[in-house]
Amino acid sequence: MTNPLSQGLRIERKAPPCVIVIFGASGDLNKRKLMPALYSLYQQHLLGSSFATIGIGRTQMDNEAFRELMTAAVREFAEGGLADEDVWRSFAKQLHYIAGDPREQEVYVRLGNLLDELDKKTGTAGNRIFYLSTPPELYTPIVTNLGKAKLNVSPVRDAWVRIIIEKPFGYDLKSALALNEHVGSVFQEEQVYRIDHYLGKETVQNVMVFRFANGIFEPLWNHKYIDHVQITAAEAVGVEGRAGYYEGAGALRDMIQNHLLQVFSLIAMEPPVSLDASAIRDEKQKVMMAVRPIEHGEVNAFAVRGQYGQGTSNGRAVMGYREEKGVNPQSTTETYAMVKLLVDNWRWAGVPFYIRSGKRMPRRVSEVAIQFKEVPHLLFDRTAADRIHPNTLVMRIQPDEGITLRFSAKLPGQAVHIRDVNMDFQYGTQFGRHSPEAYERLLLDCMLGDPTLFARRDMVEKSWELLMPILDVWAADKPKFPNYEAGSWGPAAADEFLAKDGGRRWRRP
Repeated sequence: MTNPLSQGLRIERKAPPCVIVIFGASGDLNKRKLMPALYSLYQQHLLGSSFATIGIGRTQMDNEAFRELMTAAVREFAEGGLADEDVWRSFAKQLHYIAGDPREQEVYVRLGNLLDELDKKTGTAGNRIFYLSTPPELYTPIVTNLGKAKLNVSPVRDAWVRIIIEKPFGYDLKSALALNEHVGSVFQEEQVYRIDHYLGKETVQNVMVFRFANGIFEPLWNHKYIDHVQITAAEAVGVEGRAGYYEGAGALRDMIQNHLLQVFSLIAMEPPVSLDASAIRDEKQKVMMAVRPIEHGEVNAFAVRGQYGQGTSNGRAVMGYREEKGVNPQSTTETYAMVKLLVDNWRWAGVPFYIRSGKRMPRRVSEVAIQFKEVPHLLFDRTAADRIHPNTLVMRIQPDEGITLRFSAKLPGQAVHIRDVNMDFQYGTQFGRHSPEAYERLLLDCMLGDPTLFARRDMVEKSWELLMPILDVWAADKPKFPNYEAGSWGPAAADEFLAKDGGRRWRRP
């Protein structure tokens, strides 16, 4: 499949006529992310007049009530709110709603009739996207019922049908394999878009451009010059009312298995032969295949976990994880996870990738830090006044998306004194234009049939395969929790891990 990237540059294109059907339309994801993203695309004239949205949910309401609910959601959550009431009214005319249980076949009869009606009245041309914004336990019955109703194929010749599936895609390797098998029995792989909103973020998008369009960096992107890589996703908040989900997930499943392994694959992959979606995803999968497997008996040499206790966050006292509403008082769920990955190929031999994620950290920040090796011979004395640190390249994913390069420079004056200085690039100040929200980009890509930023089946399965030994060992051993204070950068064991692993230290973003 060819996409706009294969032409050499990603070009902006208007979405073709289509209907997007959102299961779980009365839920938070639709209100906070999906509907504001669709409205923004409409404002930018990237959605045509032959576009419609159908919401499906168990909440009883009619079309008008659904439109009122979405109006309030967009007013609250869209960037700039409802900046143009006339544009919103035009967009809202094409919002429709079907009340019903998605496990009931009768819902799909009504859905099929409405889709046919919209093809005739609105000109949606038989093109359809089904978005599963529901709890994971509903994925299988929804896919089954779409197949039974023959909605997995379009009744219009040369039209397309696609399905977007939210994370978590499986709970472990076994469930991910089963879900892939089931989805694959109803939809072809090219119809399936496994969404990961991290891949829609501007800095993540820029990784390939940064690497493959700048001759000064790609020659250094290997074990000869890089000492190690740190990938961090820190959150200042706790579980925020999501205890029901988080208790069964934990930091490793919630962040590392999907978001951060996707980022890792972009940082570590080889240059693709083209910018076609298949070529890029092939290289991401190749580097995942090169990751050294972690054996059950060596998990402690590759991973650390933690759970926050009472502490201080943003200047206020906060409770520990086990005191949070809905959390088991003896919970062994990790709120912090750190994994070390080694890539057994010529580019990365001997370079560790340290990946960490945690809740109740000092601040919200996601970044990739490339630490280069020290110079082979140091000409300058290491005094208290002249601390020379290795060069570091930092890609900030959120907030304040941008790139910083740290290097050493001489202070003005007669004597030679050295300080670290930063060259800093920020998207917000450099370009002075709207940076699309992740869901805007990903929804539009799906409409355009560009799967570059979506997870392929083999990569989802490989990511679970790599982490299963850690999950198995952690499930069998009772940890000593809590082991870090809320408001800190995680357990002391994580700092000790890096100190023992070559005398390294975690960055404090």
